[in-house]
Amino acid sequence: EKLHFSEPSNAYDFGQIINAVNTSKDKATCAALLTLTDPRKLPVLLSNKLEGEILLIFIQSLEYYVLGKDPGLVYRHLFYLSKAERFKVVLALLSKNEKEQVQQLFDLLTENQNDEYSLEDLESLKKVYEL
Repeated sequence: EKLHFSEPSNAYDFGQIINAVNTSKDKATCAALLTLTDPRKLPVLLSNKLEGEILLIFIQSLEYYVLGKDPGLVYRHLFYLSKAERFKVVLALLSKNEKEQVQQLFDLLTENQNDEYSLEDLESLKKVYEL
């Protein structure tokens, strides 16, 4: 069943949608949610709920559904995701394979670079993601 939602206004609503998306592994819906959500609000909306599974579905959704349309939005989401509570903990717990998925998204961002971010911006963000 397809989820219908508008931009979540608080961490509880965002968390409910993320849980549903994560349970169903629905990357298209996750991408729709991320497209609707202002990246600057991500740390507040995620609150202290960031987990490895959530980070990965974000990475996959951004890669498969958003990158081709708006690489700048992908960059902004990655930037603000790194400001979320628990980001460093989640990053430290990623497996080698999971880190490779994150690296792949950064490689694609480099290939699709646009005027919203420089290659220097991307390099410094890669360091934050420990790549």
